[in-house]
Amino acid sequence: RTFRRKKDAEELSCGFEGKLFSDARNVQVVGCDFRNFAVPKFPFKVVSNIPYGITSDIFKILMFESLGNFLGGSIVLQLEPTQKLFSRKLYNPYTVFYHTFFDLKLVYEVGPESFLPPPTVKSALLNIKRKHLFFDFKFKAKYLAFISCLLEKPDLSVKTALKSIFRKSQVRSISEKFGLNLNAQIVCLSPSQWLNCFLEMLEVVPEKFHPS
Repeated sequence: RTFRRKKDAEELSCGFEGKLFSDARNVQVVGCDFRNFAVPKFPFKVVSNIPYGITSDIFKILMFESLGNFLGGSIVLQLEPTQKLFSRKLYNPYTVFYHTFFDLKLVYEVGPESFLPPPTVKSALLNIKRKHLFFDFKFKAKYLAFISCLLEKPDLSVKTALKSIFRKSQVRSISEKFGLNLNAQIVCLSPSQWLNCFLEMLEVVPEKFHPS
């Protein structure tokens, strides 16, 4: 069925699911835009076929804003943005951030024939699992700012990009310590290398020189 208003679809869905789970004491049905939903303040997982048009918003809510509580899950989303998550070169700061703290896996593609009515795009099942890292989540915004700063000019080499924050001797030390290829583009750093460089910044660079 085609709905003229998103609210109509939400109300019908909520009504159907409300009846379906009316006798379940451990299920709460909420009909609303997820962007307006009060995400749990305790550890939680997500299993969902999300609205494709707000994929980036949903990911930011789950894997950035709720970093401390979101443990992972299984999500069906459009295939194209899923594939971008696994590009060899990562240009999007949020994508680097997500890979730092979560293991992402494209489980399989889902064809249009799996839906009724069938969409015009292909879909995919993405599995997400939080990594066990020793990281103080209060630094998450600072870490994202660090990544964003160094990716402002993605064509720069690792050496040149790092020199915008670190001294020359520090860059050399970081390279030896974490196995960086200083001649590669900054977009080629692995998520673990990004995190190691950030943690090194917290140790050796005065706070007034940190990206914000």
